[in-house]
Amino acid sequence: MYLIKTPEILKRLYPRQIWSLPENQKKLYLTFDDGPTPSITEWTLQTLKQYNAKSTFFIVGQNAERHPEIINKIKNEGHAIGNHTYKHLNGWNTSTNSYIKDILKCDKIVESKLFRPPYGRITKGQTSMMVKRYKVIMWDVLSGDFDRTISKDRCLKNVLENTQSGSIIVFHDSVKAADRMQYALPRVLEYYSKKNYSFSLLSAN
Repeated sequence: MYLIKTPEILKRLYPRQIWSLPENQKKLYLTFDDGPTPSITEWTLQTLKQYNAKSTFFIVGQNAERHPEIINKIKNEGHAIGNHTYKHLNGWNTSTNSYIKDILKCDKIVESKLFRPPYGRITKGQTSMMVKRYKVIMWDVLSGDFDRTISKDRCLKNVLENTQSGSIIVFHDSVKAADRMQYALPRVLEYYSKKNYSFSLLSAN
């Protein structure tokens, strides 16, 4: 069970986390979780380049250790990276001490002040610790590309039906999500590019 569009009440209940950005301009914020993944992340970078789009990649530390060359490519092509824990931990099932240690282990590799909790699951106590050091980035629109029960077209519609200026949109550059993400992403880029939207980086400042 998951929500495609983050309800406003949830944003108000957790104001220290960033769900979307106030935008008067036509700006969207694409994000990719769980990589880097060989071939899939590289396909994603090539697709973004075709539309002059920038994105923020939330990196799992153990994946980054296996594929440092992909991390370098992400950076060299002008994208941002963020911390997504070292082992893709669920904060609800992890002690705060263990959770922070895992994040700091990832930080040695990723070196970013942006953080996204895997599954969006983080306790208030963990958040209190994290906001002292990081911007905790959530999302406004979840594509659902990780959900094998939905069609490629449903994944695309999840984004097109719920996105507005300032939306933070989640895709995944993972094996599990690849079929749906690789169908939806170029269509999202084309649709919003024709409407004169830009795809911008999340800032750690």
